[in-house]
Parts: sequence; C-alpha cells; structure tokens
Amino acid sequence: MTGTPPSTDASQQREARKIALASFIGTSIEWYDFFLYGAAAALVFGPQFFPSDNALASQLAALSTFAVGFIARPLGGIIAGHLGDRALGRKRMLVVSLLVMGVATVLIGLLPTYAQIGAAAPILLVVLRLAQGLGVGAEWGGAALMAVEHAPPGRRGLFGAAPQLGVPAGAIAANLVMLGSSAMTAEAFAQWGWRIGFLASVVLIVVGYVIRRRISESPLFEEERRKRQQSEDAPRFAPLSEILLRHPLGVVRAMFATAASTGLGYIVLVYTLSYGTTELSYSRDALLVVVILASTLQLAAIMGWSALSDKLGRRRVFIGGGVAQIVLVMFFFPMFERETILWALLACCLAIIVVSAQYGPLPALLSELFPTRVRYSGISTGYQLGNVIGGGLAPIVATALFATQGGSFAVSLYLAGMALLATLAVLLTPETYRRDLRRV
Repeated sequence: MTGTPPSTDASQQREARKIALASFIGTSIEWYDFFLYGAAAALVFGPQFFPSDNALASQLAALSTFAVGFIARPLGGIIAGHLGDRALGRKRMLVVSLLVMGVATVLIGLLPTYAQIGAAAPILLVVLRLAQGLGVGAEWGGAALMAVEHAPPGRRGLFGAAPQLGVPAGAIAANLVMLGSSAMTAEAFAQWGWRIGFLASVVLIVVGYVIRRRISESPLFEEERRKRQQSEDAPRFAPLSEILLRHPLGVVRAMFATAASTGLGYIVLVYTLSYGTTELSYSRDALLVVVILASTLQLAAIMGWSALSDKLGRRRVFIGGGVAQIVLVMFFFPMFERETILWALLACCLAIIVVSAQYGPLPALLSELFPTRVRYSGISTGYQLGNVIGGGLAPIVATALFATQGGSFAVSLYLAGMALLATLAVLLTPETYRRDLRRV
C-alpha cells in the first residue's frame, strides 16, 4: 500500500507542485533571514555589538546570540503546532511565521550598535533574534506538512524535501548578499554595509506573503477538522499533551534524528566562516564562495537522496548518511585546515552530501511518526528540540572545544557522537515510507 490515498487527478498533481513550490520559496526567504544573521554573527556582530579587548570573548558572545534563535525555536514550534493542529491550520500559520521572521530581520538592519546606544544594542539584538527563532520555529512544521500532506502517492520523500531545499537556497542568497556587501571598504562594510541584506528582506516578505495567501489548506487537516466538528462529544485536546503522553518515543526519535545533520550543517554554513578567518588564513570572501558552492551542491543532493528514500525507504538512506557522517567528520577538519580553497571546498562539499542524506528525507520521516490531529505539534517539537541540540549549540561548542583543547579533534568527536545517536534513533524506528498518513 502506498503512503497516500490514490489520486491521479491532474489538478491535484498541479496543486501538489504548487504547494511544494510555495513551501520552497517561503522557507528560502525565512532561511535567508536566518543565515544572514549567522553570517553577520560570524563576521560583524562581535565588534559591533559586543566590543571587547578579548577577540575570542567577543566572538563567543556574537555566536551565542545565534544560538538564542535556536533556543526560541521549540517555543515557536509548540505555539504554531497547537494553533496549526487546531483552529488556524497549516496555511494561516505559514503566513504568520513569515511575517514574524521578516519584521524581526528588517528591524535588525535598523538596529543601532553598541557604540551608539550602549548596552541597549546587544539587548535589543537578542530580543529580535528571539523573534527570528519564534518565526522559523513556527515555519518549518507547517511548510513540511503542507508539502508532505499534499504529495502524490509514493512521492512524499521528494515533495516533502521542498522546505529542506529552502536551507541551501537561503544560505546561497544570504552569503551572496554578504559577499556583495563586503566588496566595499572594510570600514564601510562594518559601519553600514552589513545592514543591506537585512533591509532587503522587506521585498522578500511581500513576495512570500502573496504566494502563501494563494495556496490551499492541507486536505488531511481539513478532513480532521470536519471529523471534530461532526463529533459533538469530541474532547478539546491539547496537542502538546497528547504527543508527550501518547507519542513520547516519536518526539525523542525526531529530536535525535534531527540533531546530527543540523549540527554538521551549521558547522559548514556558520562555524567555518568564523574559524577559517580567525584561526586560519582564509579570507572572508573566499569562504563565502565556498559556502555558496557547497550550498548549490546541497540543492541537488537533497532532491536525490529524498527521491531515493521513496524507493529504498527512509531508514536505509538516513542510516547510510549517519554512518558516513561518523567517518567523514574525522577527516573534515584535517582537510579544511590545509588552508587551501580546494581542500576547504572538498571538505564542505563532502560534508554537505552526507548531511543531505539525513536532512532531505526528514520531513517525510517525521510526518509518518504522528497522526494528523497532532502531526504539526509532533514534528515541530521534535525537530526544533533537535535543532537546539545540534544546530544552535554546534558553533558555540566547536568554538569552546577548540579554545580549551587547542585543536579540532574534540570537535570531530562531538559531531561523530551526535551522528551515532541519530543513527541509533532511526535504527530503532520502524520503516514508515509505505504508511498511509490517515491511519498513523
């Protein structure tokens, strides 16, 4: 049996593609905002908002604000999950999340620095970063479910990868903006050039808003809502309570399955910019180009691995990626530390391929773990908690481990350990790719 009910109607096929495109465009915009902050935190925010005689302390403070956004993401996922599983639905929550994220990003571009308003500057930066975290935390679950729940039979992996494609697309856009801005003098870039990308986000917000207003609601959510309306004695459930009481293993599996790929992903997309320019001899622009090229490769890798998961199953593809990550991370830093662009590009591209085998099929895998009535809450909670453990802490842990251990080997062990936990979590998860989402 295939994972979705049979339907060969051409209009439904077109609608599925339209939804996937809308998920991709919307998440690309939100991840552009998110990665723009990450690049700015690695390159600019230390001296601008956290000036210190100790460059390491300044850099750690700036990267800590990057992690603040991850800490807020579970809360955003929980709030959006509750509303998305009950009254508002998937579509409306996508519009709300886009506006929250976009407004916070534009305001960061207008924010005065420490030299201008003192301690209020870093405080306001943290507040706006929290708002970004709430927005992206609300975003992912809705975008993933819209793509997965509209997908044609037997193609949930490929269509569900649409929001995952937004990550490399957003990274490419954000780093292109930073690269273009850095073409100006160092003084001009530090004073105002970095703000351009944040202010430009207002255009993307309008585009994303128009697109998302025109898409249709998830058919599975509409069916579930009609069932609740027709059942007079149906209890008013709290989705978060239900997933914690009835599906705790699903949340734990989702959390660990997410952590490893996001951890290594953010090492490539964020930490390398800081580490390569402060501890090694790479130029800022050279590493921005490396990240852009690696992210371009990731677009193809995500689509390829996700489509393969529709043929071979989620577990085989994911576990293969997890085992490969355990091996690769032991060679990643020795390659990167050779301090030549070709070695840096090779290290980052290999890492991205491995990450994509886990990251691409993730929306379909997590969606297949929870029933429709609590699916938004289930996948959002597990995914965002995994991002806190993996993505948000990875750049900070890597910086701290390097400073205390005097080398990158400890960072490799940290990434290998996360990959081992993710692989074990999926090993202990039954295969799901043939499940009917109406009967989970």
